[in-house]
Amino acid sequence: MSTMIKSVRALAAAASLAVAAPAFAAGETPHIERQQWSFSGPFGQYDRAQLQRGFKVYKEVCASCHGVRLVAFRNLAEEGGPGFTEEEAKAIAADYTVVDGPNEDGDMFERPAVLADRFPSPFPNEQAARASNGGAYPPDFSLLAKARAAHRGFPWFVFDAFTQYQEQGADYIYALLTGYEEDPEGIEVPSGQYYNHSFLGGQFIGMAPPLSDELVEYTDGTPMTLDQYSRDVAAFMMWAAEPHLEARKKMGFRVMVFLIIFASLLYFTKQKLWRNVAH
Repeated sequence: MSTMIKSVRALAAAASLAVAAPAFAAGETPHIERQQWSFSGPFGQYDRAQLQRGFKVYKEVCASCHGVRLVAFRNLAEEGGPGFTEEEAKAIAADYTVVDGPNEDGDMFERPAVLADRFPSPFPNEQAARASNGGAYPPDFSLLAKARAAHRGFPWFVFDAFTQYQEQGADYIYALLTGYEEDPEGIEVPSGQYYNHSFLGGQFIGMAPPLSDELVEYTDGTPMTLDQYSRDVAAFMMWAAEPHLEARKKMGFRVMVFLIIFASLLYFTKQKLWRNVAH
């Protein structure tokens, strides 16, 4: 009986893989093109205006399904972030309600969020999230830009170590958001799913196209296009995943300068001490 159950499970798993990833049966993976980001390279920095636009896209479009539970409202006003003032961050927090408690009666209660609070999740639990999204679980955005990426094979990852290429996640998010297409001829898309040529899960994705032209209003003159929205929210998600990126790069540069100076001092000290000693 156990052998029969294992056989059924194996067949089910094989069938699900055949449906989920028909285009990747031969080991293919979607080609994710590299994009230009202000935060790329050893001296890269976040574009404050882009982060604010990306937050606007997230808040008005993505926040109904995806949370950023590891990001606190105070982070919006911290150095290296979107550059909101403390008053602006407080106003953003006041638009949210969080559960607190227990109170003196032992009951939980709701209150307006403050800077110390983290962004509340749109759903109380995973089961509620799946029930509201046809069984699919919308991932949290906090670390998604670092966790999801099209991994580059040999020898590219060796070059990436020297070029400091670390934007695979942002590249993938941008490619995914702009990768929706009409159902290709000859390919049957399962009911409730959508065709996306950049989706690493196999081209069929349960998330409907979330962005379109002129969906979110920009007031700084930036083009209100699908391409721009995708870039901005991908940059915001990169910041959410690595809010201390700028500080890390500055510290790394200082360490390299120190090591070069220290190595030089050691070399000249050795030359001074051992110059007249016969070997």
